[in-house]
Amino acid sequence: MPAHPSVSQTRFWLSLSLTFAALFGILGLQKAFANFYIVQDDARQHIFWMQRFLDPQLFPDDWIADYFQSVAPWGYSGFYRVFAAIGIDPLLLSKLLPPLLGLIATYYGFRLALQLLPVPLTGFLACLLLNYLFWSQDDLASATPRAFMLPIFLAFLHFLLKRSLLACLILIALEGLFYPQFVFVFAGLLLWLPLRWQSGRLRLSENRWDYWFCGAGLLVAFLVLLPYALVTTQFDPVVSVAEAKQLPDFYVGGRNPFFYPDPLYFWLVSFRGGLFPTFKPFLLAIGFLLPLLYLKPLRNRLPLLRQTKPLMLLQITIVALGLFMMAHLLLFRLHLPSRYSAYTLRIVLVYAAAIVLTVAFDGLLHGLQRSRQIGIKAIAWALIGVTTVTLLLYPSYAYPFMKVNYKTGPNPQLYQFFAQQPKDTIIASLVQDIDFVPTFAKRPILVGREYAIPYHDGYITPFRQRANDLIRAQYSLDRAALTDVIRTYGIDFWVVSRDSFRPEFLKNTWIRQYPEAIEQAVANLQQGTPALARQRQRCTVQRDGNLIVLDATCLLRDSR
Repeated sequence: MPAHPSVSQTRFWLSLSLTFAALFGILGLQKAFANFYIVQDDARQHIFWMQRFLDPQLFPDDWIADYFQSVAPWGYSGFYRVFAAIGIDPLLLSKLLPPLLGLIATYYGFRLALQLLPVPLTGFLACLLLNYLFWSQDDLASATPRAFMLPIFLAFLHFLLKRSLLACLILIALEGLFYPQFVFVFAGLLLWLPLRWQSGRLRLSENRWDYWFCGAGLLVAFLVLLPYALVTTQFDPVVSVAEAKQLPDFYVGGRNPFFYPDPLYFWLVSFRGGLFPTFKPFLLAIGFLLPLLYLKPLRNRLPLLRQTKPLMLLQITIVALGLFMMAHLLLFRLHLPSRYSAYTLRIVLVYAAAIVLTVAFDGLLHGLQRSRQIGIKAIAWALIGVTTVTLLLYPSYAYPFMKVNYKTGPNPQLYQFFAQQPKDTIIASLVQDIDFVPTFAKRPILVGREYAIPYHDGYITPFRQRANDLIRAQYSLDRAALTDVIRTYGIDFWVVSRDSFRPEFLKNTWIRQYPEAIEQAVANLQQGTPALARQRQRCTVQRDGNLIVLDATCLLRDSR
């Protein structure tokens, strides 16, 4: 394989890489538009409030909408606002963006690969693995801030290796606007610029440009992060470790489990605190072989290995591990530790695997040219063939391959009914399906599992109070308790399911993370029929599937 490929070869492999990215994007679009009432899981949090861009009167004084708007990075919300200004619905845009972001990430992923090993096949293999990585997780499909991180990060790595200062400064600023916490990764990589590994020792660079480059990048990183550090909201402060350990939300069975009894699971594979939350695609494991190729027995037999420049992969790994540990030490102040290790380490393995495969293919082809033994040639061709088939057919045997995590709203009549109500209508429910209402009916709900995010004291404390009040009221035998909650929160409709007043509902749904209220609710069910259940027949105004909508005005009237 030539170390200096022709332009036509590079274009061919780049085109093939973009073709695969486009195909995966089309598959993603098919899932995104499979139903009118369909939305990506995380988009329910990050997108619903953006309907305010189209109609500022939506979600008036809505605590949940205000919170998610306050934590949205400025560039991210501004991006959707610009498109909303020309009439493009944020939900529609969130479905169209992932394929485009995937193509951009693929392009820069290919360019980055050529700088690590200047062989177009390496670029194609890296892009193939990158797209397997993108679409086997739900981050790209979510069109949330994490989706924008992927192309920006790969572009930054590309321009950092090229030492393109202006491009790097722009990308640092963009990352700060779209996914600010990842700017720490960028800053960590910049710190490597003044360092050189020479004669087995780490030394300072003699090139002044390295210091200017590093300083300028760190300055932009500081400036773009400064507003986030200075601006406070009504939802601050960030929850402390001591507080988190007291909340059921952070344990198994809670909305955001973080603490686990098994230390190995916690540190290595837990979703929020683990070093490697997921290991998909499993083909990434090939990347672990890269250090072995540099051992003497193999190094001399693999001529292409001399063309590789894998130092950046080591630098990314060290930065990721450092930030992972720092995030644990400053738990929740830098958000979640896995945010710094999950994608960085998997991207390192993507490129390590691409280099291993390219070098191995090249070594086998050289062996075929030198060998005259038919048996050895057959084995070499078999290895090449099996590896190629395994790579290209991964989506067909890695079921389920595409983890886009789109959710279909199961109650369309319910959304249509609520959409016809006044915009300040408040809906109370403990049923998990109510999470779709803000997205599809554009009406506020009092609480919902999808929105029970416990990272800010000023948000989760009132949220837990609301949830506890709602549980106590729904299962109270006393009508006065139900009336008080309806009046306190200005509830207009109360949604229950046919199973809401069975003990199993309390034990098996998201509200089990409110144990004190649940304990009283179970006791009430054992003693008699809750007041709300007694009025269910008279106050029903809408049914859809398993859900029943009760008119709060009727509940107040009947409770007198």
